[in-house]
Amino acid sequence: MNYILFDGPSRPNLLPFTFTRPVADIRVGILTIREKWEKHLGFTITTLTEEYLSEKYPMVEMDENVMINASYLPNKELVAIIKGLEENQAVFQNEDVIAFFSKDTQDEINFETYEAIEYNEPVLKIEHTWDIFATNGDAIQADFDLLIRDRQSQPIPSSNQALGAQNIFIEEGAKLEFVTLNANSGPIYIGKDAEIMEGSIIRGPFALCDHSTVKLGAKIYGPTTVGPHSKVGGEVNNSVIFGYSNKGHDGFLGNSVLGEWCNLGADTNNSNLKNNYAEVRLWDYQTEGFARTGLQFCGLMMGDHSKCGINTMFNTGTVVGVSANIFGSGFPRNFIPSFSWGGHSGFTTYVTKKAFEVAEVVMKRRNIDFSEVDKTILEHVFEETKKWRKS
Repeated sequence: MNYILFDGPSRPNLLPFTFTRPVADIRVGILTIREKWEKHLGFTITTLTEEYLSEKYPMVEMDENVMINASYLPNKELVAIIKGLEENQAVFQNEDVIAFFSKDTQDEINFETYEAIEYNEPVLKIEHTWDIFATNGDAIQADFDLLIRDRQSQPIPSSNQALGAQNIFIEEGAKLEFVTLNANSGPIYIGKDAEIMEGSIIRGPFALCDHSTVKLGAKIYGPTTVGPHSKVGGEVNNSVIFGYSNKGHDGFLGNSVLGEWCNLGADTNNSNLKNNYAEVRLWDYQTEGFARTGLQFCGLMMGDHSKCGINTMFNTGTVVGVSANIFGSGFPRNFIPSFSWGGHSGFTTYVTKKAFEVAEVVMKRRNIDFSEVDKTILEHVFEETKKWRKS
């Protein structure tokens, strides 16, 4: 069977992260949503996404396909139902379609002609940006159970202090010495060739993905994920970093999500709680206003390739788009459009030529080419978001 993950109606709610990737490639827990489904189903999965993303993330369609809403995270029961789908069958949760069977000869899908299979059991769903960190603890546990099944962890070096050692899994090549690990409150996963430097204190649930680094003396509270090829220092609480991003110095990051190729300057801090303890609102790209989150704690949402200078301060519930560059004293506004350059005193447009020069240098340091396809995607984002820039 051929399986395809489609973006679904949640895509606009997941901007700025879905400006540059399908919903399927959002990281939550240890793995991306695509990686979770691939491991559960045992097949490589392609995606149905926006046209401007499709060259980088192509869809492969065959005679018979099962389409899966990428906002839904897999579990054993749901996977079993989806594996058993037959022609003219679809899985629903209330009014939401989770998955459906399709044939390449179908010109359109009419669910009124389908047999509806209701799935009413609890399932993790990523519908809004804040769901990424809010569900991260449950997602880490699910991925941890999936990844360590029938496998043996590397031994915990004797210089470390470990609580709940049975909930700690260390992949081959990982390095950690003189570190405190507390997995009594949730699992701790340390990826291949990752490193936790001396003096760090980590409380699970926590995932340090392949080739990433926790800097000296860091304090990390779960549920937190540090994606592959990233560096983290200072204090971090309930945050998700997709990968290839750096928060390498002191400063606080809490209840936040960072995309790829981001960099936070030394002593950058974000607020995750309003002074009046009121509900946090976040910028909504659809309504062009601030949406209710239902959360008291919510910090920074930063899209791919965005960066900030030293001592940057972010207000509670700040949304930063793609390829923004923020610097200077004072609090910048809590919605910073993509390709913005500036800070508290105001912003100008960060022209693509300059942004691309930086992206090329940054990616080359990790031996990754900034391709023409990458440029085309960012050029599309630049045009799509210009209405929110003042210059």
